[in-house]
Amino acid sequence: MSYDLMVFELKKAPKSKAEFLEWYSKQTEWSEDHDYQSISVASPSLQNWFMEMKEIYPPMNGEYAPSDEMLDKDESLESRLTDYCIGHDVIYAAFAWSESENAYLLMKSLSQKHGVGFFDVSGDGDIILPDGSEVD
Repeated sequence: MSYDLMVFELKKAPKSKAEFLEWYSKQTEWSEDHDYQSISVASPSLQNWFMEMKEIYPPMNGEYAPSDEMLDKDESLESRLTDYCIGHDVIYAAFAWSESENAYLLMKSLSQKHGVGFFDVSGDGDIILPDGSEVD
């Protein structure tokens, strides 16, 4: 079991919570015709978010995953490995529960910095916009 959070492209997401949750459900069917580990498919805002996020929470898989050598050199890195699922309009991130508080704070902060929405999937379900307001 993981601690899951998601960032999303504002221009594509519905503005009401009920419609957003329906949209989220469709997004997480992972039915887009591409590799869900490649950042190149995501919007520019999501790409920018990911490139900064991966510096602290590197992906388990894909081109930015750390090598075995890197994992051997930095024992703390293994607990921060994150399973990212990258779509055109969303990036879903699954963290170790031991990282839940730190991951939440960093992901929320970077979502605001890069102008993307933030969805607290495993927590209380808040949908937070870059200006700090919430979707109702």
